[in-house]
Amino acid sequence: MNSTRARLAILAVALCLTGAHALAQTASAPPAGTIRLIVPFTPGTGIDLIARTVGPRLAERLGRPVVVDNRAGASGNIGAEAVVRSAPNGSTLLVSVNTLVMNRSLYPKLAFDPVKDLVPVSLTSWGQLILVAHPQTGFKTAGDLVDAAKKRPGAINYASPGVGTPHHLSMELLKSTAGVFLTHIPYRGTGPAVTDLLGGQVGVMFLPIHVALPHVKAGKLVALAIGSNKRHALLPDVPTLEQARAGNVNVDMWYGIFAPAGTPPEMVARLNQDIREILAAPDVRTAFETQGMDPATSTPDEFRKLVEQDAERWARLIKVQGITAE
Repeated sequence: MNSTRARLAILAVALCLTGAHALAQTASAPPAGTIRLIVPFTPGTGIDLIARTVGPRLAERLGRPVVVDNRAGASGNIGAEAVVRSAPNGSTLLVSVNTLVMNRSLYPKLAFDPVKDLVPVSLTSWGQLILVAHPQTGFKTAGDLVDAAKKRPGAINYASPGVGTPHHLSMELLKSTAGVFLTHIPYRGTGPAVTDLLGGQVGVMFLPIHVALPHVKAGKLVALAIGSNKRHALLPDVPTLEQARAGNVNVDMWYGIFAPAGTPPEMVARLNQDIREILAAPDVRTAFETQGMDPATSTPDEFRKLVEQDAERWARLIKVQGITAE
């Protein structure tokens, strides 16, 4: 009789523990229904690739549909605000790039704070920008560009897809570091900027490595330097900006996933774990690397620290250079 009671007691404890584990798993998972990955830019961008690569695999893990929702406009602010205003239950996530924190200082009248009103879930990758020039400039290295800019302040034009883009602020950081002045020619998107760069209407530009690579290989653009602290495997002969005598400038772009402020920490931890495991898959790494992105992961806290530090760095530059988005 006593042994029967003991077995029943053990069984009851086991059932309680199993139930508690199940409840914990349920509490950490987003509620039932579709998960939206909001991309604050148009389809075809690196951010869009991340969302469309991670989305189906996240759906498999969570047993829920995951859709990519492109909400382009206002330099990414429209999509970001849509996530900020969403319920903090893990059903709406933002896939973004470091433009997010640049906007914090470029748009001081924003109705939300990109740093305080979003919870970093996980870093997903790093992207590199390379400094390129039209062959007719005669520049062979970034040092050549700096030397020419010192001799002729303002005479050299550079293109960007628009004010406040990483391409724009990267050049402004280079200008500030090297103590030179180049004239900014902002365009409405990467396509028109690259068209004029290839046509020689503007002399130089920072471009994502996967965008610049085919033009460099074809001899239509000259790769002057990579805006990173190390060379890239796709262009191993191209030096860093520091190696090219243009200053110690690192303008690597981070990409990552965010949730609305107030999302429960256990839910953020669960999403972080799933995303980290997805990014470890060889096919995901290949998909990223073909677009010039290096897969990377982090804990939520590590990503938060990166976001906060980067926000401060770009805020200082924007203030010193007097850059406005208007």
